[in-house]
Amino acid sequence: MSPESRGANQAGTVVAIVADVMALILGLWILMYLLDANRANSLVQFVHDAADWLAGWSHDLFTFHKAWARVVAGYGLAAVVYLFIGHAIANRMHRH
Repeated sequence: MSPESRGANQAGTVVAIVADVMALILGLWILMYLLDANRANSLVQFVHDAADWLAGWSHDLFTFHKAWARVVAGYGLAAVVYLFIGHAIANRMHRH
């Protein structure tokens, strides 16, 4: 294995891990919201702030009547997009 391909493999792995962490944060916020986590808790606030930043483009994209459905759809869409794009880029990097 050449040094260039090893570097591309490592970079692809980093991209996949970053995408996974982003999706994990979004999924964690969905779970915390559905379980009615205490928003005064600093961990819950941190996860909510991070999820809001990550899903800024998809937040309130859907106009379901139920708030839980908007949260699941908006943040869930962002998580799926990050996973799909992140792993697609990582796979592309692993091939070259």
